[in-house]
Amino acid sequence: MDKLVIVAAMTGAETTKAHNPALPASPEEIIRSAVECRKAGASMVHLHVRDDQEQPTQDVEVFRKVVEGIRRETDLIVQISAGGAVTATADERLAPLVLKPEMASLTTGTVNFSDDVFMNTPSMIATFAQRMKELGIRPEVEVFEVGMINNALRLVKKGLLDEPLHFDFVMGVPGGIPGTVKDLLHMVESIPAGSTWQVAGVGRAELTLGAMAIMMGGHVRVGFEDNTYYSKGVPAENNAQLVARMVRLANEFGRPVAEPAEARQILRLK
Repeated sequence: MDKLVIVAAMTGAETTKAHNPALPASPEEIIRSAVECRKAGASMVHLHVRDDQEQPTQDVEVFRKVVEGIRRETDLIVQISAGGAVTATADERLAPLVLKPEMASLTTGTVNFSDDVFMNTPSMIATFAQRMKELGIRPEVEVFEVGMINNALRLVKKGLLDEPLHFDFVMGVPGGIPGTVKDLLHMVESIPAGSTWQVAGVGRAELTLGAMAIMMGGHVRVGFEDNTYYSKGVPAENNAQLVARMVRLANEFGRPVAEPAEARQILRLK
């Protein structure tokens, strides 16, 4: 197996300090959380940012401040979310890509997202993929159900995505694929040979699916975007605590954790 790549999704667009007071919201808090996650064993951060009222924003200057701060303080791979919040327009979601992060998320389908709809029409998906290709950004193909894998493969045929692909299975969102081991096996068996993949288990699915990914040769995403608890009824102290748990599990299973430079090789980044 490749060494384990651990991704920290520290903030998200839906989580608030009401869910967990330790949520990093300001640029300074997000940068500090990234530094803590790097020390704990993460090799990549998946970025959302917030405005002065702690609301999700796609403001390029806020992203710039956070990206530059993380690059100044760490050697982490920086991945910008092109998903934004469910209320963001396509143009707003695309805007931060001008910062040319090493990676960006590319969601390849529309999904019910709890009481909302996360809209990704075929034309939007193609536009996002084309923009990432123009800027030299490696897409992380973000899928909430199995049909989105086929959508990604159609983009390959159109020349908008290049294989091998890297997939992020977001599992356990109300409206998407359940966060079960059976469903994870189905997702992994549905992607092309040679692809890399990671799992982002939402809520209580984070720990179980993370452990399975470690044993199956996949990679892991953890953090307050997906889950704010360490165990049932016990809030996590910070994002780094969730990263550190995956490092301990990897050590128990005998799978080394990748440093950022090693993760860049595994994920075929330039």
